[in-house]
Amino acid sequence: MLTYNTRLKKLTMPEYGRNIQQMVDHCLTIEDRDERSRCARSIIKSMGNLFPELRYGEENQKKLWGHLAIMSGFKLDIDYPYEIINEEDLATRPDKVAYSTGRINRRHYGKAVEQLIEKASAMEDGEERKLLVNYIANHLKKLMLAVNKDGVDDAKVFKDLAEMSHGRIRLNPETDRLHEFQQAPQPTSGKKKRKRK
Repeated sequence: MLTYNTRLKKLTMPEYGRNIQQMVDHCLTIEDRDERSRCARSIIKSMGNLFPELRYGEENQKKLWGHLAIMSGFKLDIDYPYEIINEEDLATRPDKVAYSTGRINRRHYGKAVEQLIEKASAMEDGEERKLLVNYIANHLKKLMLAVNKDGVDDAKVFKDLAEMSHGRIRLNPETDRLHEFQQAPQPTSGKKKRKRK
């Protein structure tokens, strides 16, 4: 009867394959410490042959020796040439990322746009504020087009901008014009197919 991989022991690091794992398992059974160390060095060379980019450089060598320790279940008793990772370090999890719990009124615009509108609302009237408001309005239109492919009326963008700024930013649809966005044409491949005769 055939032995399938699904019935064999699960590999700790499958990227190295079952043969390398069997070499590590054999290395664990060697009683002489010097012989075990020689075996470990030959395993590292084999691992380096599988991943040539890890053969050179001190950091890459540390990584290989750390992988060897992990594959042996941290039971390989040899003199490691580098300080290796501890078993406890593998179980540690990174700190949770603190997410903003603030509510986003219009999700298709996003939180960053709301913050930009707040900044623009707080600015004094002038050329810089006018440019920023124009950039924000055009960006709102572009974001709205991503959600609504049929098109967006400038008046709708101006209304949203006024509501999001609590009336502090008002644009007139008759005098203020936004950029007309068009969908970019799909690139065609440069090769033409020849017709078979």
